[in-house]
Amino acid sequence: MRDKRDISWRSRYFRKNFILILLIASIPGIFSGFCLYWFGVGQVEKELTEAHEAQIIDRAKNIDDQLEYLEVLISHWAFDPRYDHSLADIDFVKEFLETRDISKQLLVLQGSNPLIEKVKLYLDLDQPIVFNPNYNVIQDEQEKEFYQAMLMNKPSIQWNRFKNPDNENKGQQLTLSHHVPGISRLAFGAIILTIDQDKLIQLLETLTPYNEGVTTILDDHHDVLVSSHPGESPDLIAKIRDLALQQGTKKGSFSFDWEKETFSVSFGTMKRLNEDWMYISAAPISSITSPIVFISELILVISFSGLILAVIMTWVASVRIYNPLKNLMTVLVEDEQAASLAKNQDEFEIIKENWIKVTSESEKLQQRLSAHIPQLKQSFLLQLRNGYLYDYSEQELRTRMENYGWRLHNQQYLLLDIQLTGIYQFEKDRIENDASLITFTIVNIIEEYGKDYFDQFTVINYHNLSAGVFIIAPLHTPLHKQIMDFSEGVTSIMNDILKLKVTITISETVNEVKKIPYLFENMTIGRQYRSFENMNQIINLQEWNKQGNRFKVFYPFETEREVIQAVRRGQVKETEQLIRKFMNELKEKGIHEINIQPGIIQLFSTIQHEILHSSIHPNELFGGRNMFEELSDIREPEWMIKWIIDKVISPYVQLLEGQIDIEMKRHIEKIVEFINNHYMEDISLESCADVVGTTPYTLSKAFKKILNINFIDYVTDIRINHAKELLLNTNMKIQDISESVGYRHSYFNRIFKKQVGVTPSQFRKMNSSG
Repeated sequence: MRDKRDISWRSRYFRKNFILILLIASIPGIFSGFCLYWFGVGQVEKELTEAHEAQIIDRAKNIDDQLEYLEVLISHWAFDPRYDHSLADIDFVKEFLETRDISKQLLVLQGSNPLIEKVKLYLDLDQPIVFNPNYNVIQDEQEKEFYQAMLMNKPSIQWNRFKNPDNENKGQQLTLSHHVPGISRLAFGAIILTIDQDKLIQLLETLTPYNEGVTTILDDHHDVLVSSHPGESPDLIAKIRDLALQQGTKKGSFSFDWEKETFSVSFGTMKRLNEDWMYISAAPISSITSPIVFISELILVISFSGLILAVIMTWVASVRIYNPLKNLMTVLVEDEQAASLAKNQDEFEIIKENWIKVTSESEKLQQRLSAHIPQLKQSFLLQLRNGYLYDYSEQELRTRMENYGWRLHNQQYLLLDIQLTGIYQFEKDRIENDASLITFTIVNIIEEYGKDYFDQFTVINYHNLSAGVFIIAPLHTPLHKQIMDFSEGVTSIMNDILKLKVTITISETVNEVKKIPYLFENMTIGRQYRSFENMNQIINLQEWNKQGNRFKVFYPFETEREVIQAVRRGQVKETEQLIRKFMNELKEKGIHEINIQPGIIQLFSTIQHEILHSSIHPNELFGGRNMFEELSDIREPEWMIKWIIDKVISPYVQLLEGQIDIEMKRHIEKIVEFINNHYMEDISLESCADVVGTTPYTLSKAFKKILNINFIDYVTDIRINHAKELLLNTNMKIQDISESVGYRHSYFNRIFKKQVGVTPSQFRKMNSSG
């Protein structure tokens, strides 16, 4: 064979053909690889750098939007009527409900954006206080000076970087503060947002792709506000800041070398209130261009690999082409030695215009609500309703009411309850999200419309799609026609504007201030007299009580048992159908709320009893919520049904099914252990099902769901893996190995080749050390 090879290579004809075929097979690939590497990389680097700069601008815009959102958010809260000068008159110790509401609102604000670490409300009163978010009296003089310094600043809203006195462990933190009240120049407090330094740094790191480089933000004085790597490369940060400032433009990009690395720097500005902040992002060029460099090098490697393959294929092709001639030449040069081969209109302007518009509207609204008397009157009535003034005498109560501007001599008192109804499921999300706004609209409508009917009246905002109207009228004056006309007019307006139905409850009249709380109690009872039909209703308790109306008690016990059976079976749709049947049976005996509400509550109580019987505690299912209170607040039949299904039945069934899944996982673990210990025996799905006491169908379905593999495939994998170990590590005969893993010899060969791709003997030979 050696002589034949030598004769072939010594042949001039063979060498010419070999080189020609090699050139044809390999040169185009190598030439393309070099061209792409030397000429394409530079162009792609340029395009990637430009794309990187555009990406930096987009991400910087996102950060700008996030910070601007915080500015709009704090301004919105600062202009909230709750934070007006009335805060200065509140005794936060005695009026703990007001204190609790403020703390809750601050917690809501704190959780409204992930960049907010802490929200505080500082009030510069005789005894300065701070909500943090809980109520605290400031005793430390240094802390007082810290907060008072914020009020001395002329801008009402500003960004600052302070060292927080109540957290000495942290350094300076970025804060956003707004004077309150926002509408007044005489600020007596401030809302202070402390920015979460870690979250802001994470946001900045989006400007440094590939987790390399550094990003920093400078304030209007070119001082560093925050950096993506605050403890690293201070010299690098100072260098890129100086170079960016030397450019003399508000945005741009440049490159510079630092410690044997070339950095691509992009910079721009963010309009922050009355300041221009500058962001600077520096990333190593290698981080940007490394993908294309890697691909180019990979192409070269592939090209050279192709060259080697081309040499081999060329040699084979050349030999095949040269074979006829080689046979003849071998005879001619049989005794001769052969020689061997040796070779080797921009957004900011739009936002500004909208902000001016919103501010103007807010100022107009604030001017209309600037008189505090209506709020004081409403607060007084709510205190009466809640029993806080129970110990006051009749004369003391009259004196307080007269101080608020009410005229009480020879007057009688009346209460109206106005409630929106007919809110069905398809409107539920819209109504729930806009409940406060809709209630505010109701109050405004009533206040404007009531001026034509009553000399003295106060509208009470219940904040739950309902409102009360407290009316003071001269004694012995007939009010029936006046109130009915007012009720019909308000109903018509609500129908036209809000497209919802209205239920108005009219109380009896009283002559004493001490009896006003009983009017509120009667309103609660009177609401239950309303019909669940979707229509406008007026309930006059004066006429109702005179007629002596009574309700018959009815409860569909049989349907209740059917509901419980459906719950036990875990049938959510069937349960919903039966609850609708339950509701219809209640309606057949009377469509008033006083009939239906207790029946639904009793049904929920029975369902909860069934949940307890299934060893699931309601606290585990409902998370400690007061479900009876939630259900009692629902006034629409369709909502009641959906509430029970969505909040009770569906979570209960899901939790119950989860517990069943856990039990089945234990069964599968036991079966897996059984298979590993008995794989050499005759194992079947039926025998394994008997081991855990279940059906083969259930076991097969659970096996596939939990292990993501069929039962028979799992057994086959276990047996084949053990067979491989015996083939490699022992000298056992293949027939003995097949029997030791639970197969007949003939079937073992077929299943082994199907699973591995070769026969057992070929597998042993291929993997033997010799």
